[in-house]
Amino acid sequence: MLAGCAIATMDDAGTEHARGHIVVAGNRIAAVGPGVAPTTDATDGGDVRHIDASGCLATPGLINTHHHLYQWATRGMAADATLFEWLTELYPVWAAMDAEIVVTVATAGLGWLAKTGCTTTADHHYVFPRSGGDLLGATVAAAREVGLRFHPTRGSMDLGASSGGLPPDDVVESRDEILAATEVAIAKFHDPSPESMLRVGVAPCSPFSVSAELLAEAAQLARSRGVRLHTHLAETADETRYCAERFGRTPVEYLDSLDWLGTDVWLAHAVHLDDAAIARIAATGTGVAHCPSSNARLGSGICRTPALLEAGVPVGLGVDGSASNEASSLLDDVRQAVLMARAVSGPQAMSVRQALRMATRGGAQVLGRPDDIGVLEPGKLADIALWRLDTLPHAGIADPVAALVLGARPPLELLLVNGQPVVEHDRLVTVDEDDVAAAARRASARQ
Repeated sequence: MLAGCAIATMDDAGTEHARGHIVVAGNRIAAVGPGVAPTTDATDGGDVRHIDASGCLATPGLINTHHHLYQWATRGMAADATLFEWLTELYPVWAAMDAEIVVTVATAGLGWLAKTGCTTTADHHYVFPRSGGDLLGATVAAAREVGLRFHPTRGSMDLGASSGGLPPDDVVESRDEILAATEVAIAKFHDPSPESMLRVGVAPCSPFSVSAELLAEAAQLARSRGVRLHTHLAETADETRYCAERFGRTPVEYLDSLDWLGTDVWLAHAVHLDDAAIARIAATGTGVAHCPSSNARLGSGICRTPALLEAGVPVGLGVDGSASNEASSLLDDVRQAVLMARAVSGPQAMSVRQALRMATRGGAQVLGRPDDIGVLEPGKLADIALWRLDTLPHAGIADPVAALVLGARPPLELLLVNGQPVVEHDRLVTVDEDDVAAAARRASARQ
């Protein structure tokens, strides 16, 4: 039981408590409310752990809707490049990856996500060297070790440079190979249960690295297996020009023509959208993963997030790949989402609570889990972040939510995933973070 903390529930009413309690029973939240918890079987047992959470703010665990964990091995490369320049430099480096590198750096990336308040993360792995081993399985193993709720997607590229795509031919796969491997990944890893710690998605990479045939067949496969679809879209002006020249359509029109919009789809970035594109995304219930730090790092532009939200589009936040967001902290992206929206459209463009909602409840909706996670209320899974706001960086900030979103990153007092502690007193407890850091340095040196 957590007692004495401020609480931002993110429920329908936006309920907050200046000083309240949260009771966890097993892997679910049993009670949330103001003041002291009433005495019940869940709070009065001798084996109940009571945590004095005074000076802290409890929020739902943050939900990261777009990532490339393998890129942790190549952080800091092509630091001043555009997206297409960055990809061109890094594709050959990623082609040398193997499962040993991926499991090591994915563990580091997941550990850091946990330390910055993230309880659930998606991952988009789309480079599969022929001699690399089971790279998707490596990310799954890392997530199990760290203890995060995991939504890996089996990515793919089949459109090499010789066929008009951006990636070199030696990093793409054939369509038959991709579809067969995707089938195997779903059968091996996907757990559709409400309490699932592991759900798989299908994720052809982008319009400039994937054929129309693969996009169409991947959508059919995903829907026949009842899993979600994900891809990059409208990230840069270069992509918009590519789609206009090659397909005679905008990126959204191109996906729409392939039956790739819907409530089972979420798009990463969605920076370069006109009003018609936003309206179509909203009408189809398609979700968006907003990645403000990565978009700024690569100079891609600023997503029209306020317009998406006003149109009713489900929007979550993503850190994007570790090599295009070296910080890889979802909490940092909550802050960036607010600042970028306000830089374009003024201080009313996005509130701190809207940004936190995107990182919690919005992410749950984007990943298809609004009934399970993203809100602190009885019956939801116990994915909880407890932030310490009584140390020097936050001393005297009147509004705890503003302190969390606009202030410096606070110490993470506790992170529960499925009711189990992953971080305590700002240290990982599931893995030795010093050992993980050392192993990641060695793995990165091999790239």
